[in-house]
Amino acid sequence: MPGGRLRARSSSPESCADVGILALGSHRERHGALPEDTDAKLASHVALQASLRTGAKFLGVAFSSHELPGIETGEHQPERQVLKEIEGRLREAKKILGIKGAVIVNAHGGNSPLREKMEGLGRKVGLRVVWNSTLVKGAHAGTEEFSMACALGMVDGSKLSEHVNFERHPEVGFVGLSQALERYDWARRLAGEVREKGVRADSKLGRELLERAVKEVVRAVKGLRGSRGTERS
Repeated sequence: MPGGRLRARSSSPESCADVGILALGSHRERHGALPEDTDAKLASHVALQASLRTGAKFLGVAFSSHELPGIETGEHQPERQVLKEIEGRLREAKKILGIKGAVIVNAHGGNSPLREKMEGLGRKVGLRVVWNSTLVKGAHAGTEEFSMACALGMVDGSKLSEHVNFERHPEVGFVGLSQALERYDWARRLAGEVREKGVRADSKLGRELLERAVKEVVRAVKGLRGSRGTERS
């Protein structure tokens, strides 16, 4: 872990053992000079760190991911497929591990529409399910995401000039994604910021954002401690 700053701090490792943490990102998505599974790795890191600090069960990372209409950044799956995978993973964790609640750590903006489905999914599987998207910050592959990737050693500043070659990597900040820019006001705003300010590689910022995300997930886990939810087989 970078600089030794992201340490496990669970003084009572079994205190939240009835809560599961599942990471959710994207695995086949263009991110400029970043790995195509950057989202999934960021979510997995935060989920694992939170599980170490609380004693919650680390449930791994989902394979599928959703994307908003008009955003072409890679390979994604229909919403129903992602929900089916999450449901299956939670049912299995409930049956085998005895969890009574779960936190979904999401790092991919395209998954955001799933948030409103979590309450119903929780009722369906008999668990309290909390959605956390603290990692979804700023523009796609922008300063925040690039900096978090730097903090975890996925990339370094030497790749920055390649990263901001918008002709080669139009997905960075959605700068060259015409359909997304036509369709979404927020996409135009973020793309304008990336064009104007560029992308920075700031490992210190990355560590701060990751630590903030871990603390938010720890808080969510502790909020579910001992929760029985609506039991249903």
